[in-house]
Formats: sequence, structure tokens, C-alpha cells
Amino acid sequence: MPTRLQNLNFRPQCFLIFIAASCALFIGNPAVAQKTAKPVLHGEHWMAITGKPLAATAGAMTFTRGGNAVDAACAMLAASSTMWDTLGWGGETQALIYNPHTGEVKGINALGVAPTGATADFFRERGMLYPPEYGPLAAVTPGTPGGLMVMLAEYGKLSLAEVLAPALQMAEGYPIEKVQADNMESRKDVLAQWSYSSKVFLPHLKADGSQERAAPYPGEIFRQPELLATLQKLVAAEQQALAAGKGRKDAIYAAYDRFYRGDIAEEMVRGSAEYGGLMTMADLDNWQVHIEEPVSTNYKGIDVYKLTHWVQGPVLLQALNILEDIDLKSMGYNSTRYIHALYQAMNLSFADRDFYYGDPYMPPVEPIEGLLSKAYAEHRRAEITWQRNNPDTRPGDPYPYQGDKNPYLKLLEKWTPVPPAAEAEGADGFQQARLMSDDESFLAGTTSIQAADAEGWVVSVTPSGGWIPAFIAGNTGIGMSQRMQSFVLDEALNPFNVVHPGQRPRATLTPSLALKDGKPYLAFSVQGGDSQDQNLLQFFLNVVEFGMNVQQAVEAHNITSYQMQSSFGAHNAEPGRIQLTYKVPEWVRDKLGEMGYHVETVDRTYSPITAIYFDREHGTMWGGASDYGDDYGVSW
Repeated sequence: MPTRLQNLNFRPQCFLIFIAASCALFIGNPAVAQKTAKPVLHGEHWMAITGKPLAATAGAMTFTRGGNAVDAACAMLAASSTMWDTLGWGGETQALIYNPHTGEVKGINALGVAPTGATADFFRERGMLYPPEYGPLAAVTPGTPGGLMVMLAEYGKLSLAEVLAPALQMAEGYPIEKVQADNMESRKDVLAQWSYSSKVFLPHLKADGSQERAAPYPGEIFRQPELLATLQKLVAAEQQALAAGKGRKDAIYAAYDRFYRGDIAEEMVRGSAEYGGLMTMADLDNWQVHIEEPVSTNYKGIDVYKLTHWVQGPVLLQALNILEDIDLKSMGYNSTRYIHALYQAMNLSFADRDFYYGDPYMPPVEPIEGLLSKAYAEHRRAEITWQRNNPDTRPGDPYPYQGDKNPYLKLLEKWTPVPPAAEAEGADGFQQARLMSDDESFLAGTTSIQAADAEGWVVSVTPSGGWIPAFIAGNTGIGMSQRMQSFVLDEALNPFNVVHPGQRPRATLTPSLALKDGKPYLAFSVQGGDSQDQNLLQFFLNVVEFGMNVQQAVEAHNITSYQMQSSFGAHNAEPGRIQLTYKVPEWVRDKLGEMGYHVETVDRTYSPITAIYFDREHGTMWGGASDYGDDYGVSW
């Protein structure tokens, strides 16, 4: 008697095709089945999303005071810096702002510069292969205060006093979170070296070491009287200017001047010099915030904006240009070919980053026009080997695509994907003691900020710097940046990113905005180091190619490549290393291993993304906040 399968003219090979098609259908349509840990955040009037609930609340408070999205973003930035959410007030800020009245996207460049005396020879003479990872010699000029005040003055509505109100309350005292209290405790041996840092971060420290704990206890009221006094001085400068008849904008710039040219600057310079720092009053006076034109590319009708090559943002645009003519959707979400396509596009883009990106305000001039050329992307796409990972991916030559000749061909010939090992005789003595593992430094977090309002203002910010163990300069409460470590000392690694006084290091920080038909479509950014534009690329494709809503897209399990050179510590690279999660099917992981990848399967890859999607049909906003850490949003 024939079986039912025989009656259906069953063939084993057909069954295998059916199973494969079913799996491809599931992988190719992730939005069909994906549930989220957090709900989508819906809002009509305003939305404030950032890395911590308290900071998001500061944004919400600012909106209820009548502020716009720029005011709220500044309030969240101030609160995050005050609670040391992996950044401090002496760090750096970079932002993209959509102005609804002009229809333009503007960039805020508030990255500090190397101080007087910070040269490659200075660090080499001290036995270093890279500038230090922490301490006074790791500091570039503080950028966050200036970035906040310029954004507020030029695009906000409220006074500095109103925007700083939540941060002032927090500096006076707030119940500290366990993660930061424990972070201070774990770094107490380093913090104890510096009296001004020790006084702030280690309130229970005793000279004989007999205390149970040196750092604050979780939930303890954490007080920062020195920082409170500094913030009060900024507000006082604004109020004095207003009393003298100056307008709102000029009054905010009066506070700016007090920070960078007045008594606050003097104390920072004195406190830095006390511990061997190089910063001078001239360094602070000459530094400035740049309001600049971002760079962009069009991906299938969507204009994606990033800050230019002083950060790694153009990597995302380069990768999108490479992937645009590849049918990613038909490959299937997180299929072998899809993961391979992403990894190879990122390899090519990050290799260019590692050699060509640097400060646009200092010579030499970076070939950004060629790097973002669609024709150059076509050339790079043709270099992809579709059968295996290429562990020897190198920077390309973008100069012909902007009508120039490459002056660095000899350096390119000697360039290696894995830089020399950073072992130096003087490492431990000069704050290069590898406080973080390679993985920790590669993923080193910061925070991200998204804000939008009904008027149409949209802001995306990725601030950082001044993380614990932060060196606090004098009696200011200002924890200085550690961004100097992102420079190189050898032009063979990157001729555009060799440390010089007055130069910005090429940073990882990278907010994003996308417009569709000239109107806001997405605002998105993520904390982390070299993983940032990896995460943002996948988030964007999750929405655009695979139809995920904004919360599904931020929670989706990304892949992480370690093939690019780290921007921190030893600047190491690990070609072929890839992290993915158990949600990627085992046969996909096995196939990737056969293709030359070093596959690591983890419970969750690092991807704490925050984002806003603009629903033009209904005139509302959809907010997404990752379930990876403490990302949180408030809306109305």
C-alpha cells in the first residue's frame, strides 16, 4: 500500500529544498516572528532617549520647561556627564542636528585637540608606541562643555541655567548606580594616585587602607561639590551677562569664555600640570567648536548623514555604497552569504578608515571625496572574495576617484592589517598599563542621545571621554579626556592621524541621521568603540532591507568583526574573528568556519543602540532603546 508521501510523488531532494526554503523564509523575514524585550516608545510631541533613565528624565524635564530637542539633548548630555555614564565633563561631544526651518543637517565638532608639547617624539622618548590610555598625558582639550554651549546658543531656546538645572541637582547629590559605584571601586588603585580624583571617587578611602570599601556604596548619595561649583560659575557668568544687557546667545558664550579663558581654565591647567599634564591656557583659548557640513550618501532613496573623517562615521557610508548593488534581502537575514557580505564590506571600509581618516582642520588633506565615490565603492566591491574571508584586506586607493594622485603609495605598500605589537619599555610607568583587555577597549562604551520634537528639530549625539579612571584636573570636578590614545605615532600606520599639538585624534564616535524625501526618517547612534558603525550599519539594514520596526532593529542580534585595527590601547587587529549569537543557526556558523572565519558564539553581541523612527503617515515618532544595558526613553 503506497504511503501518503509516495502519493505526493515525494523525492528526498525536494524535501531538502523545501526545508531550506522554509529556513530561508524565516531568516529572510525576521520581523514576522521577532518579539522584543521592551515595547516601542511612541510619542507625538517630543521624545528623549539616552543611556540611563536619570539622564532621559533630565531630557523630559527640559521638554516640559518648554525646551526644544536641542535643549533636551543638552540637558541629557549634562546629566550623563555628571553621573559619569562612561563619560565626564572633560570629554568630547559630536552631534548631528536637523533644523526644520532650513531643512539642513549640521554637524557639531566638539572634539578636543592635542595640547602643546604632545608630539610623536615626546611619547617615543618615554618608551611608548602609542599615547597613554589614561592619566593627564592622555587628555586632549575638553570638548563637551563647549559643544553643549555652542549647540544651546545656536539652536536651543532655553537658558544655560535652565538646561543645566538637572545636572546641578545631580552634582549636589544623587543616589549613585551600582555599576558606576563598582567601577570606581575596581579602579581605586589608579584613582588613588591623583588627589583630586581620589577626593571625588573614593570618599571612604583611608590612609591605612583599612576601609571596607573606598568608593561610594550603590544607592549612596554621591556628592561632587567641586563640579557643582564649576557648573554654578557657568550659570553665574550667564546671569551676569544677561544683567549687563546681553542677549540669550551672548550670555551663553560668556559662560563659554569663563570655562575656556577664565578662572575655570586656569585651575584646569594648574591641576593638570601638577601631575605632569601638558595643557596650557593657550591650548584652551585657541580650541574651538566647529559647526560643519556633514558627509552623506544616498542608499536606495534614503540620504544618510554622518560627521566627516575626524570620526569613523564615513565607514558606514562607504559600507552602504559597497552593499547597495547587492541583493541583501534575497540572501536572507543573518544567512551565511549575508553575514559574509557585511563582514567583507566592513573590512574594506575599516581598512580605509585605519589609513586615511584624520583631522580635516590639519594637513595633510584626507581623500574623502574619493572614499565616498560610488565608483570607488564599485571598485572595492569587485575585490570581495565570495568563497572565503580575506584576512589581508588593505586600504584601497581613492585618489583617482577624485582626480588626484596618491602621495602615500610607498606607505601603502608597507601597511599591514595587524600593526606592530604595542610592547614598550616605559609602558607601566607612563599610564599604559593595559587597564582594559583588548576586547574591553575595542567595545569601550560611552552613551548615546536621541531627541526630537513636534516642531521638527532632531538631534543625535554620541559623547564620550573622561570615563573612569578619570584624571580630575585641580579643584574643578572636571574629569579629563582619554582620547589621546586614538592617535598613532608612526605615519606608516596612518599619515593623517599622527599626533601633533592642535590636532584632533580620529575618534570612533559617530551619531547618524537619515532623511527620506528631505524629511527626517531615522536618528540613531550607539555606544561602544570600534563596534559603533558595525552596529549602526546592521540597525539601518534591519529597518530598510528587512522591515523591522525600530525596537526590533535595536534589539536584533548583530555580528561583531574584530578585523579592523582597534582605536584604543595596543591598536590590535584580529583578522577573521567574528562574534555572533546562538540565534544564528549552527549550520551557518559551521559554514562560516569553513570560509576561514574564527567564529565565537556568545549569548549577546554588544549593540546598545538608541534610535527614533519618524512615522510620516501618522505624524508620530517611534522610539527604540536597546535591551542590552540601561538605555531608556521618555516621550509624550
